[in-house]
Amino acid sequence: MDELIPLSNSTLDQLPIEHPHYDRSRLTPGIVHIGVGNFHRAHQAWYLHRLMQAGEAHDWAIIGAGVRAYDAGMREKLLAQDCLTTLMELEPESTFAEVIGSMIDYLPIEENNASLIAAMANPAIRIVAMTVTEGGYFIDPATKEFDPTHPDIQHDAANPETPRTVFGAIVAALHRRRLAGYEPFTGLSCDNLQGNGEVLRQTVVSLAHMSDPDLANWIQQNATFPNSMVDCIAPAVGPNELKLVRNLGVRDAAPVTHESFRQWVIEDSFCNGRPDWDHVGATFSDNVHAYENMKIRMLNAGHQVIANVGELLGVPTISECMAQPSIARFFKKIQTTEIAPTVAPVPEMTALGYYELIEKRFSNPRIVDTTRRVAFDGSSRHSGFVLPIVRDQLVAGRSAKGLALVEALWARMCHGTREDGSEIEPNDPLWGKLTMAAREAKTRPIAWLEQKAFYGRLINEQAFVAEFERWLDLIWKKGCVAALTEYQKS
Repeated sequence: MDELIPLSNSTLDQLPIEHPHYDRSRLTPGIVHIGVGNFHRAHQAWYLHRLMQAGEAHDWAIIGAGVRAYDAGMREKLLAQDCLTTLMELEPESTFAEVIGSMIDYLPIEENNASLIAAMANPAIRIVAMTVTEGGYFIDPATKEFDPTHPDIQHDAANPETPRTVFGAIVAALHRRRLAGYEPFTGLSCDNLQGNGEVLRQTVVSLAHMSDPDLANWIQQNATFPNSMVDCIAPAVGPNELKLVRNLGVRDAAPVTHESFRQWVIEDSFCNGRPDWDHVGATFSDNVHAYENMKIRMLNAGHQVIANVGELLGVPTISECMAQPSIARFFKKIQTTEIAPTVAPVPEMTALGYYELIEKRFSNPRIVDTTRRVAFDGSSRHSGFVLPIVRDQLVAGRSAKGLALVEALWARMCHGTREDGSEIEPNDPLWGKLTMAAREAKTRPIAWLEQKAFYGRLINEQAFVAEFERWLDLIWKKGCVAALTEYQKS
């Protein structure tokens, strides 16, 4: 494989694809980003790279970070190639590849997060951003309030200088900045949460209050946590993606594939400066909520509509699900009759127009997004994406029949077996509890809805409960396709 050009600063000019034209040796850091997965590199890091290509933001380079042991593998790969990444944009009939260089370092993964805290305490760092998944904010799924009882939170409150969590590390860094007389940094969540900035603020301030109320008040009064909406599909990387980058003549141990669509809408509330991301296509808006409501409900909840039934039927990817007529019809009917009525238009896009856009995006066969990846952490994703739509439909007196079927499909999937009898491997942090409830629900369907942490008062909505019970019973007796067909007739 000697003909492959390895990614490094010294080989940039030899690369046969688009690559950084700016002098990376002159970049200085301004952002720490925690959670350097595929999505971050295809999205936030790409926007910053485009700014750098235009001669801007060279003092805003990214330092990558992680707080979990598995982040060490990605750190090793990226450091070995000077934190460069090949992005491959895959459309049905075309490929565009480029190497991005906006990240310049990756911090060590340490149990006490000492290096992360020191980096965030540096006054040169003006933004701390993160992609740590929807379920990573220590929020009670039923009340949406901060959960102070988690063992990691209890540890961080008792040991604020040696925290286990990213939020404990943020509190520790802000404590050091306050003592040194430095301004705080902006906390920027890039996760798929409604009001993600407010959620981040709640977690950070609440944790700080447990050990240092004065610090908590200082953070509340001086730091900012803008809401943002992010969107770009960037699947997991496997052998096919590694082959794609080799076919380009590039040796890259951590490439990323992604679709051509990107969107980033951000509240312009930065306490310590920011890059001009709007110069390269991001949108600063005072109405992020409307954009995120459309995206979270139609795309993220839409993913859950597809993924659970796809897993049960053994359909491996989202695009292959969309190629199944019964699933595609199910997706369209729920989107247009039960989800779209809860979504207000945004500038230049209606709810039905957005449905047509995501139908096209989900159907792209070159974006190999697995049903398993999309179905992961359903306990957070159904709670955060699907169930708020159910509640809004019921409050408005509209049907939630299809959404009750979505929940029944999730319950059936959590039983842990597909319709062909094969095993569904654990795919949720709460898999053991979910499987126990799903197995009881096979003969007593309401047992699933008795999980108050997810469903709360929905168990008192008799019409919804009746629909759910009917669907789950039908799925067990006649299968998923029979249930989808019955829904189409209703």
